[in-house]
Amino acid sequence: MSCQHLKSLTPEALIPKANYPTFRCEECIRIGDRWVHLRICQTCGKMLCCDSSKNQHARRHYEESGHPVISSAELSEQWLWCFVDEQAIGY
Repeated sequence: MSCQHLKSLTPEALIPKANYPTFRCEECIRIGDRWVHLRICQTCGKMLCCDSSKNQHARRHYEESGHPVISSAELSEQWLWCFVDEQAIGY
């Protein structure tokens, strides 16, 4: 793997799913819309909807903020994705 964004994250540095009492896309709630799956920005901790969702708020957040890495917020999934290098890694 050549992605330095993913290599720089240690398991201890990840923002855990347990930090969230409710699972929801902050932006979809704001506009009264729905989502498919949720992602957590590993820079600021925002929980936003995935690329399969109509609004793609996690991708939009990356494009606006430059925050490169998200994790899946789905309880059965443990992976990270880097938007910059388009690489994923399980953890």
